[in-house]
Amino acid sequence: MSQAYTPGLLVTPQIVHRVRRVLPIAGDVLVTQGATVAARDVVARANLPGDVVPINLAKLLAIPPGDVPSCMLKQPGERVEVGEVIARTKGIFGFFKSEYVSRSAGTIESISSITGQMLIRGEPLPVDVQAYLAGRVVEVLPNEGCVIEAAVTFVQGIFGIGGEAFGPIRMVCDHHETPLTPELITEEMRGSIIIGGGRVSGDAVRQGIACGVAAIVSGGIDDADLKEILGYDLGVAITGTEQVGTTLIVTEGFGDIAMAQRTFELFQSCAGREASANGATQIRAGVMRPEVLIPVSSAEAATTSKSGSDSSGTTGEANAPDGKAAGGGMLEVGCFVRIIRDPYFGTIGKVTQLPSQPGLLASGSKARVLEVQPPTGPAVLVPRANVEIVTN
Repeated sequence: MSQAYTPGLLVTPQIVHRVRRVLPIAGDVLVTQGATVAARDVVARANLPGDVVPINLAKLLAIPPGDVPSCMLKQPGERVEVGEVIARTKGIFGFFKSEYVSRSAGTIESISSITGQMLIRGEPLPVDVQAYLAGRVVEVLPNEGCVIEAAVTFVQGIFGIGGEAFGPIRMVCDHHETPLTPELITEEMRGSIIIGGGRVSGDAVRQGIACGVAAIVSGGIDDADLKEILGYDLGVAITGTEQVGTTLIVTEGFGDIAMAQRTFELFQSCAGREASANGATQIRAGVMRPEVLIPVSSAEAATTSKSGSDSSGTTGEANAPDGKAAGGGMLEVGCFVRIIRDPYFGTIGKVTQLPSQPGLLASGSKARVLEVQPPTGPAVLVPRANVEIVTN
């Protein structure tokens, strides 16, 4: 068999996209169906239980555990403040009394006459869920959250770190092959989602953090730079919780790789428009791609196709009205692919062979394979399921 269909990154100027925004625990939904929301609007809120502080009163007051309840000046369910006396012994003939002054604020959750311990529950931890996507609420999920829909320009990346970010699109490089270097990033870009071209250097990422940019999007990054930025080796199972000061998204892979020309031109056409970005990446079960969402105007939205799925909350399938969505294609000898699994994750190369028979992998198992020739080094044999089409 000389050809097969394989998925690819979705890059399209117009798509009706849905995001599912839900709380980690039951809480309050702050929007109604049909409401229009901005990306930074809080749509749901909940309070996580505060941390529990155990206090061994029997030991601190030098009394038997069974005497602790009778020494309490506060009872379960009552609030205590830092510096407040909450337990006092009876002493001997009214003298030599001992007392405990609280070092924690919160609510007394329990007092045990068996262990002599008291538990203080700290302040609730508020959790706010933002809309993330500026659009219309099409479904309210009681006590959970909502589903938001909007017509957007949609760009998926291959890899990213950092969570959700918001800001206007700002072009930094003038060509899709121009490397993103630190001198191109300035203080006036604070709060923006900046778009590079070729490889982004580690120094450029640090400059972006120093200048307070919301997110950095470019074609590629060197693995050594990424390790230096994070301070540790990052696995590719799942990302998105890294606290580095900005969100980073690479659209093509690891190494000295330029952004696809069509992707770069799409960003150019959106310069100045408000956008949302998320660097969260997962390449195993439940694949999740880093993404940039740029809402389109009402006039443009009138001709937009609708996303096929909102089950993941952050991704969908689409048929772009211009027929140019890079979401997959026919796998043939001569086409370019990106490898999306270890040990060649992020490598881009040309398909040189598509054997019709299953091939033997290094693990000893057999699978439908193809041969990929990277720009440097020998050709590698990988499962067809481990690649995606690259469209330039």
